[in-house]
Amino acid sequence: MFFVYVIRSTINGYFYVGMSEDVAKRIVQHNAGSTKSTKPYKPWELFFFESYPSRIEARKREVYLKSGIGKEFIKSKWRESQIV
Repeated sequence: MFFVYVIRSTINGYFYVGMSEDVAKRIVQHNAGSTKSTKPYKPWELFFFESYPSRIEARKREVYLKSGIGKEFIKSKWRESQIV
């Protein structure tokens, strides 16, 4: 099983999209600063994740979420989650 995840920086609200077989372990790595691209924006919190049966399907979704329309999808989910 593969997971596509979106994490959010608690410092500046930046979103990061990634793919992993172990989301919890990957977030620990992000927060430890072992990922060059996310190190300056730590700490991170998990925003959401999705599961896929194959690496190929997960990669397609990751690429989509990193695209312009995918980023808009993430932002709209964030706005919806803030409505009280």
